[in-house]
Order: sequence, then C-alpha cells, then structure tokens
Amino acid sequence: MTRSPVWHPFTQHGLEEPIPLVSHAEGAVLNTADGRRVIDAISSWWVTTHGHCHPRIVAAIAEQAQRLDQLIFAGWTHDPAEQLARDLVDLFGLPYAFFSDSGSTAVEVALKMALGFWANRGEPRHRIIVMEHSYHGDTIGAMSVGARGVFNQSYAPLLFDVATVPFPAGGREQATLDALEALCRKGDAAAFIVEPLVLGAGGMLVYPATILAQMHAICAKHGVLFIADEVMTGWGRTGTLAACEQAGFTPDLMCLAKGLTGGSMPLAVTMASAAIYEAHWSKDRAQMFYHSSSYTANPIACAAANANLAVWRDEPVMERIAALAQRQAEGLAMLAQVPGITNPRQCGTIIAVDYVGGGEGYLSGLGPKLSAFFRTRDLLLRPLGNTTYVMPPYCIEAGDLARVHQAMAEAAELP
Repeated sequence: MTRSPVWHPFTQHGLEEPIPLVSHAEGAVLNTADGRRVIDAISSWWVTTHGHCHPRIVAAIAEQAQRLDQLIFAGWTHDPAEQLARDLVDLFGLPYAFFSDSGSTAVEVALKMALGFWANRGEPRHRIIVMEHSYHGDTIGAMSVGARGVFNQSYAPLLFDVATVPFPAGGREQATLDALEALCRKGDAAAFIVEPLVLGAGGMLVYPATILAQMHAICAKHGVLFIADEVMTGWGRTGTLAACEQAGFTPDLMCLAKGLTGGSMPLAVTMASAAIYEAHWSKDRAQMFYHSSSYTANPIACAAANANLAVWRDEPVMERIAALAQRQAEGLAMLAQVPGITNPRQCGTIIAVDYVGGGEGYLSGLGPKLSAFFRTRDLLLRPLGNTTYVMPPYCIEAGDLARVHQAMAEAAELP
C-alpha cells in the first residue's frame, strides 16, 4: 500500500501502527471502511457530546451553508454569532464573548486579555500562575502555561516563564493553597489559569470543588484574574454545564470549545468579565484587543453551536448525563476490584484508572499495548500512558458502555 501523505497529530508514524479509515458515524459508533463497528469511548478527543451526526446540528449546518458561509468578523457581524453570544452570556454569566477556532486559541485569547487588562490599566502585572500537570493546548502561549515535559521539550526556547503551584492531591491540598497564596501576595501575578476539577491530558487527575472554590477566593482577595479552562470540562462532562458551577463562582475568563458545537465543527469562545472588556474599551485605537483569525465566528460553525444549544434547551441532556454518570460509577466499582488496576476515579461522566506495571506517565510502555488491545476489541480508547479513561458521548448505549468496561478489565491481564 502506498504510504499516506497525511501527518497525523500525536502519532509516531515510525511505529507503523494501523490507522483505521472511518467511513461514517452515528451516535457513539464509528463505522470503518473495512466494516467494523467501533465504539467511540472518548468522544473523538472529548468533543462529541450528543453523538456523531446529530440530525438537528447537521441540518443547521446544511441550512447555514446555503445562506452565508464566511464573513470577516473585524467590524462586521451576522445573526448566528449574535444569537450565540447572547445565549452564551445567559448560560455562563459572563457578559462578553470573543470567538476563536480551538481550545488552544481560546486559551491564547484569555492570556492576552489578562495581560492586556493590566497593561491598559498601567499596572505592572505580568506573571501567569499555573497548576502542576496542567495542559492547555499546543500553541506557544498554551504550551507555556502547561506542564513542561515530553509534550513541549523541543520548543522550550519559545516558552515564557510561569509560576507553578502543586496539584492538590488528596491529603496535600493545603500545600497548593499555601503556594497560590504566596504567589498572589507578591503582587506581580496577572492571572491564574486552571482546568477546573479535572486535569485532562495530565492524566485525568481529579480534585474537589471545595479546593477549586478556595483557589478562586485566594485570587479574588489579591485581585489576580482567574482563568477557567473549561475546554474539556465544559458542556456537562463533570456533571454540570460548567465545572465552576460546582464551586459556586463565575471566573473572570472562561475558555470553551470542543462541545460548543456538539463536537461537529471547530469553534471556541473566551467569555470575559465586564472589567476586562472595559479595560480594552477606549477612544485610543492602541488599546484595542489585538487578536483575530480569518475564521473568527464562522457563520456555519456558529449555526452548529446554536443548534447544540437548542438541543440543550429542548432535550433531557442533564438526565442523560446523570444516567451516564451512574453507569460509569457502576463500571468503575467493578474495575476497582480487578487486580492490576489502581487509582479508580470519577468526575461526572468521566472515569479513569491506572494499570500497574510498565512504568508511569505518558511514555509508559503500557500505552501502546493498551491501545493495540482496545483496537482488537473495536473500541476507540486512547490511553494516557498507563492511564485509561472513558469519556463517551452522552447517548452511548448501556450495552456498548458495558463492553468498554469489560475490555478495560481484561486489559489488566496484558503481559
């Protein structure tokens, strides 16, 4: 077979692992060109919420594509974006929406807004505080505020310095709070960026809402802007529409993407407080917010997002989320009893376990073995080293989810 010219993300092509060709999808199922029915147990990288090819979202895309496909968004606007922004303001409690294209760019926007806020006020705050093991994307600013390691070691000369607080692991939460307090007290911190409740690519690490609330309170006390990266945790993954809801606060900046369109099209948004918007509002053009991309607020993507929000309004999505969380809890209880499996954990619709042996971390030797095993079971699971997690679309059938859990149990017997 002729080698494909496609260079896939996060793929070491030198290993020559098989790359399945998917022909079509529906619900939580992917269908391959060679006739296999594959369960999408990770929502195709955490994006698909209501299921693949949801008819209402697909119809909205088709309709909008025939009306207005693309429009420059600098100084121009269109109805899909206006409607979407108003609905997002109502849903998340922040009064301004700045659209972009992906989770990484939503984070870049938030960082630039935070730094611009202090610069336009004439206050010398430039330090960004981050959490250990965090991941916020693969563009330069997003990498800079993520954990340093194999993900970005080749690009270290490009990354800016940050201040880091430890992950609030069980029994060591106070160390995190004390470190954050000390860094905020210095007076040069512009913002603290965090993945609320669950650190995704860092290993599906979970911490409680009480700690999230205390971290926010520390930032508020010292005037440090709080950036909630809800790219993965938003849209119901943790059991509420946004993870911050469980901690009872609204952040200064919130990054949303992935499930914003139900997973159908790339679109992201950075929600901002009035204070941040007003710091950039001026008769002086030099103080405008300098950021855009060619496809900012693409009308077709915005139409998909509006259809997604209609699904949230009109269908029992929260009931589906609660039912999925319960089935996940039952599966996790079974997995917790399996020899070779450790550290079972759950947050809302997300469960994760670690496998013993083969080393820990993203480059654990278990990772490729686990991936290959799950492929033989017709499952899309993408282990993070020795960690395997399940984050399926909310429509996954109970029998399919049970297959996923059973395969995870069987994987513990891999040599």
